[in-house]
Amino acid sequence: MTIDKDKPSPHVPAQEPLPEEPFRRLLYRFLFFDWLFHDVSAARDRIERHAAHQHNRRMSRYLPVYLRRWSFLTVFDFALGVLCEKVLQAGLLSAWCFTWSCVTFTGMVVITVAWLILNHARLS
Repeated sequence: MTIDKDKPSPHVPAQEPLPEEPFRRLLYRFLFFDWLFHDVSAARDRIERHAAHQHNRRMSRYLPVYLRRWSFLTVFDFALGVLCEKVLQAGLLSAWCFTWSCVTFTGMVVITVAWLILNHARLS
């Protein structure tokens, strides 16, 4: 009796390739974290509200990862603004970069506040 290596084994299921997500969606999920959380206000009763809140508390463990990403963007935008202002003498371009560094810093504040509230606030 010989074993045919080309035939798939009947005991091992064939692995199907995972569907690929579009790059736009991957980039969105890489930068923004709202897809991780459930809307507590959309819950119909106290049990669903509690379950959504507990889910959000569990998912808050990923917020420092997003904070690190946004802090990198803030530093990058600020450094790009300094480069444009000092080296290239491009005032408008440096203003654009500094504005984006302020926007990304605001995102960092939002992430930090959300993480602090979800991790340290008591459910009343």
